Amino acid sequence: MKNTSQTNRSILATLAVVVGLFMIAVAPFLIQTSLERVLIELQIVSAEKPAYASGILLFSYVFPFYRGFIFIGGIALLWLAHPIYKGEEWTYPIALLASAFPSAGGMFMFMPYVSFVEGFPIPMAISFVGLAFFWSLILLRNVDKWVKWGQFLALTFAGMLTTHAFITGVGNLRTLLTRPDKPMYDGLGWWVLAWSQPIQWICVILLFIAIYQIAARKFSGWWLALVSVTSLAAIDVPMQIIRLTMTDSTSWDYSYGLPMIIGLFFTLLFPKFKDALIAEE
Repeated sequence: MKNTSQTNRSILATLAVVVGLFMIAVAPFLIQTSLERVLIELQIVSAEKPAYASGILLFSYVFPFYRGFIFIGGIALLWLAHPIYKGEEWTYPIALLASAFPSAGGMFMFMPYVSFVEGFPIPMAISFVGLAFFWSLILLRNVDKWVKWGQFLALTFAGMLTTHAFITGVGNLRTLLTRPDKPMYDGLGWWVLAWSQPIQWICVILLFIAIYQIAARKFSGWWLALVSVTSLAAIDVPMQIIRLTMTDSTSWDYSYGLPMIIGLFFTLLFPKFKDALIAEE
């Protein structure tokens, strides 16, 4: 950050304060409003389709859970504003991780709007605010172009994959909670759902850690991202095939993450980007 101009550091420090305050004082209320709109619509839907009833319970917990991460990330950005202004390099990976929470969380909370809620998707505002700082922090730094664009692609794809994996994990669990033969698993279609669900959420955790480590140009970050994206590809592709051929499902949900998976694989394995992402042996 020392090589970044004082003007750019001032912009980033100001953004850290503005975005941090938004995450602390505005986003929590937007999330609560979004949650209540989703729950109202889900109650109506679940009255006709009982399989959706488990979504009421899950969203009641995961929305506030993500709100907690966003709130703490906002506190972090406020404390980071002055060190960012001074150009202290250690702030970069922490600030990126803090802004990844609203970026990914807002996108996750937007998805129920697609299926259940009409009107403006409030969580998209949270995601856009987070992304504004996330991308500004990457692009305004004065670093080698391969480092800048390698991190831009790798961190963006990793963040998008955390969203898709979290959504998929929630969807898997929602379906499992209302399976007709519970506590048993009647057939391969249900087995693979129980197989996929924890893998999705474990990869979310690993990808968030990878975002921090890749920003710090650690080999461990590159490796964690590679393990995570490989795990998601290895579970999502068979899941999509099994769900379409061996169950009554016609959903293509598992294939929606393939563009991000391919993009992250390319960025991690393309030699120029790989060398730029790693600054240690």
